[in-house]
Amino acid sequence: MSQATLTDDQMQSVMRGMAIPVQPQIMVDLQMEQAMPDPDIKEIARLISRDVELSGSVLKAVNSPFFGLRNTITSIQKAVMLLGINSVINMVNSIAIRSELSQLDNMSDEEINYMNLFWDAAQDVALVSTTIVRQIGFISPDEAYTLGLFHNSGIPLLAARHKNYHEIIKESYSGSTKRIVDVENERLDTNHSVVGFYLAKSWKLSPAICDAIGQHHNTIELFGQGNSEGSDVMNLLAVLKLAEHIVGLYKVLGNTDTDIEWNETRDLIFQYLSISEDDFDEINITCQENGIGLNSGP
Repeated sequence: MSQATLTDDQMQSVMRGMAIPVQPQIMVDLQMEQAMPDPDIKEIARLISRDVELSGSVLKAVNSPFFGLRNTITSIQKAVMLLGINSVINMVNSIAIRSELSQLDNMSDEEINYMNLFWDAAQDVALVSTTIVRQIGFISPDEAYTLGLFHNSGIPLLAARHKNYHEIIKESYSGSTKRIVDVENERLDTNHSVVGFYLAKSWKLSPAICDAIGQHHNTIELFGQGNSEGSDVMNLLAVLKLAEHIVGLYKVLGNTDTDIEWNETRDLIFQYLSISEDDFDEINITCQENGIGLNSGP
């Protein structure tokens, strides 16, 4: 089951009974300001500063080793000016999404710990994705960050609805099936790619981002078709798969030492992006130097 095979009526049926959180208001306000012909940095800083927790999280992120700033930043307005509006808005979106989707009621300590690992990994995939595109191009850093952050957003929604869902995900990553979502389809009659697609669509993300989320575990089929003609969705997915492997998502979410999906698609993706194994190793080293993506597994 993929999002491409579902009509709107079928999608509503799949999602029946599942609460889709509305887009956090802070994201709406920031997107409106960002869309203005001349976005006001002071207004963006004011919006962020209205939330103490949000402000603290942004400043913590800004002052992390990843950004390599020499002096500690204590002003939201200065953070926006130094890093740029898009980068700061991406940070805020990340924090707002995590807050909105983290439904930890009635979860065991093990499940709560798993969800915390999930959110940390989502942030890492987003950061690694931007690092990749700054080296190889193909898509914009903002698109790369957004997909990296949102691509598994269906997981917390399914985890909130299905007890022990994290065990289903672990089985999906460690199984011998070619698609990670196959186990979910068998057990739940849906999967996190479909749910994530619907969430992204309801939040009015770009069509390419929505489609990439819906297709992000169909890459063996997509890249196996030998289509060398670039498309927005294929470009997004190629970068995402590099980032997922560098972060070691199969270890974090699947608790397995083998990235089955990567092993099946690695050469196809390298060919699609016209990069070599050495190029990929250099990307990995750059990510390590930034303190993210410390994967050295198969």
